[in-house]
Amino acid sequence: MDGAMGLQALLCMYLVSLLTLQAMPALGLATGRPKGSEKRQAVDTTVNGVFIRSLKVNCKVTSRFAHYVITSQVVNTADKAREVAFDVEIPKTAFISDFAITADGNAFIGDIKDKVSAWKQYRKAAISGENAGLVRASGRNMEQFTIHITVGPRSKATFQLTYEEVLKRRLTQYDIVIKVKPKQLVHHFEIDVDIFEPQGISKLDAQASFLTKELAAQTIKKSFSGKKGHVLFRPTVGQQQSCPMCSTSLMNGDFKVTYDVNRDKLCDLLVANNYFAHFFAPQNLTNMSKNLVFVIDISGSMEGQKVKQTKEALLKILGDMRPEDYFDLVLFGSKVQSWKGSLVPASQANLQAAQDFVQRFSLAGATNLNGGLLRGIEILNKAQESHPELNTFASVLIMLTDGEPTEGETDRSQILKNVRNAIGGKFPLYNLGFGHDLDFNFLEVMSMENNGWAQRIYEDHDATQQLQGFYNQVANPLLMDVELQYPQDAVLALTQHRHKQYYDGSEIVVAGRIADHKLSTFKADVRAHGDRQEFKTTCLVNEEEMKKLLRERGHMLENHVERLWAYLTIQELLAKRMKAEGQEKANLSSQVLKMSLDYQFVTPMTSMTIRGLTDEDGLEPIIDKSPDDSQPLEMVGPRRTFVLSATQPSPTASISVISKLPNQVTGVDTDPHFIIYIPQKEDSLCFNINEEPGVILSLVQDPDTGFSVNGQLIGNKANSPGQHEGTYFGRLGISNPASDFQLEVTPQNIKLNPSSGGPVFSWRDQAVLRQDGVVVTINKKRNLVVSVDGATFEIVLHRTWKGSAIHQDFLGFYMLDSHRMSTRMQGLLGQFFHPFDFEVSDLHPGSDPTKTDATMVVKNRQLTVTRGLQKDYSKDPRHGAEVSCWFVHNNGAGLIDGIHTDYIVPNIF
Repeated sequence: MDGAMGLQALLCMYLVSLLTLQAMPALGLATGRPKGSEKRQAVDTTVNGVFIRSLKVNCKVTSRFAHYVITSQVVNTADKAREVAFDVEIPKTAFISDFAITADGNAFIGDIKDKVSAWKQYRKAAISGENAGLVRASGRNMEQFTIHITVGPRSKATFQLTYEEVLKRRLTQYDIVIKVKPKQLVHHFEIDVDIFEPQGISKLDAQASFLTKELAAQTIKKSFSGKKGHVLFRPTVGQQQSCPMCSTSLMNGDFKVTYDVNRDKLCDLLVANNYFAHFFAPQNLTNMSKNLVFVIDISGSMEGQKVKQTKEALLKILGDMRPEDYFDLVLFGSKVQSWKGSLVPASQANLQAAQDFVQRFSLAGATNLNGGLLRGIEILNKAQESHPELNTFASVLIMLTDGEPTEGETDRSQILKNVRNAIGGKFPLYNLGFGHDLDFNFLEVMSMENNGWAQRIYEDHDATQQLQGFYNQVANPLLMDVELQYPQDAVLALTQHRHKQYYDGSEIVVAGRIADHKLSTFKADVRAHGDRQEFKTTCLVNEEEMKKLLRERGHMLENHVERLWAYLTIQELLAKRMKAEGQEKANLSSQVLKMSLDYQFVTPMTSMTIRGLTDEDGLEPIIDKSPDDSQPLEMVGPRRTFVLSATQPSPTASISVISKLPNQVTGVDTDPHFIIYIPQKEDSLCFNINEEPGVILSLVQDPDTGFSVNGQLIGNKANSPGQHEGTYFGRLGISNPASDFQLEVTPQNIKLNPSSGGPVFSWRDQAVLRQDGVVVTINKKRNLVVSVDGATFEIVLHRTWKGSAIHQDFLGFYMLDSHRMSTRMQGLLGQFFHPFDFEVSDLHPGSDPTKTDATMVVKNRQLTVTRGLQKDYSKDPRHGAEVSCWFVHNNGAGLIDGIHTDYIVPNIF
């Protein structure tokens, strides 16, 4: 049987991975392992001839930025083809950044692109209403995507999903919860959580709801010291069994890691590669007194459990109020009523009277949401006007509703305007949406416009606890009008840095980019109002500490700080987009799309396709993010099953690469012309390197890992006498010493690990090779794609043809994705993998009247450049596509670091 036809596996597995922001209710403890369970290993672990060889969840947290990789390998020992179903749930706030399926040496890798392009590929399914690989709302805090594949007998398949999120601190800790439900025994099961926090870790714990204390103590290893924490859960097959001779697994529930960091310093500024993250969570502050008004929906739809649970929560919350607080209650149905009509102190007598009022009120009529909110706002405003001393209190307005406005003002835009004008930015509004029969986006926009947030309360047995859990987050305000200030000339692209209130147990995070050469003047000033006093502090960057941290964590720290900034920026842009209209919304969408593509996140503006994976209609799967939190999305139409197939050597069956828009390319081709795309300018720079045949040039070099790409020049065989001898890349060498990987590419063949006599492949082959995380895809007679450590390169094969001006086969080299590579990259191309700036001015006709010259300032140098055209052959090796660029003369002098001869190296590896 053809090897590609024998790609087989069945995944009888369901893994839920959830990074939650609050403690979750326990699912109950499973039966523990009794003594003597070490004999359980003899049980058969296969189901219908299929077993899970390994299932691993790896989580690396660096300064609150969590990077997850879920990997599962499944082996099918059956003689029949099986269907593989991969179901994964991730947090709604997380972004998928990578997904791959590998079977029998063939890799099928996700390709993130703009949503329109992705769905054009899947237009047939979209028209019929079918969704494949859709990431859809699932439960309270999760989104789920499912993909089904069919593969042949006696084979194995590996799935790998990567997603990322910034951890939020709530109720004094960060929570990581991984729900585990493999549905069968797993030969090698592992959850590995690695935490690095520069402030130092103050506490760390881990527990599993499905284990007894005895079994948890045997299987969960946890430790922390200084900046580092580690949790490892690696149960044997015997420890997974639900009973001594059972083939069923007891692993069904939550695996939870909780931690917090030291708060002994007011300042926590982290800087890496000109990106910064500022974490603000001061301790030992006095709780501020608060003015609190609850606005409660008592319309007829609240009947039954909703009103019962609402009353239970209100009674508990009133019982927890402090004597120095002031409060009132507003009820709205068809009419609006208030308990007192003004703020009263939370004395024991008033609290008892309020609790009596809560127990007695009954439901009535429709939903005058606008009237109820305006009454609550009026109470707070009047109190501040008539009692100046209350202006120093933290005012909070909390509204709970289960429906949409049906009485009084019902126009949503007018309600938003009324509430915004009435509050006037003086205090936050928190909206709680009870159930699903409401417009949650409307509540979210209203809260965001008024410095608060919205939360859905799910109709469930624990709704009372959900309400109390929300209140606990805002029960203890410590500061008001918090502003984190940074020097205007030193900071670019700043995330939200003004907050109406800061609450005990939470954390404010601000991230941004520091302008070039401004680190020495960078600082953070924090200003706020505390309990009857002003709060002020200034934070400076400890450069020596930053260097020490970089030595400890290296490239991961640089990468995570930048991606933390990108994640927060995208989330904030999406929030702004939710309440925008017209051109403003279009501009925000464009910004989200650009950042999502730059950082390879699946967001509401992007989708992921998995090329080479097709269903019975030849359609590729789409991984799509749910656009909002309105209703759980359900699969429509028949389930689609995809087939792993590498038998047809066509572009559609090849590995997918990162999609680039026209003119968005960085690479080198032909005689060698270098093209550098600068995304922040949406423009390109070009230069040539003129050297002799035989010279080897460094294209990419990582001084930390030793990873390199070098290229050797060859000459044109048939130059006319006196004609300039063009040079081209005739040999490329890619080396990754960390994994002993080498790849030598010429127009004649491809050699894997030539130093150790590895295999040789022809350009006539269609193949996917994999070694220690490096994936090499040969697309017959066309190109070769290399994916390594999150970076993707393309090598283009140029064949001569009759009439061609070039009489020698040669290669082109293109960088398709470099954002995860080290900022310390060197080489003629590597030095441009991370953002830099330039300015062009004084445009005027050049010595060639058909071209424009200009003055360019780049890297503090002033150069004369010429507007011209180069060719990008990354998609069409024969004809190419024209790229407009600013040409830098004299071998890139002034643009490249040093001079071009600095990049000549002695050998190809």
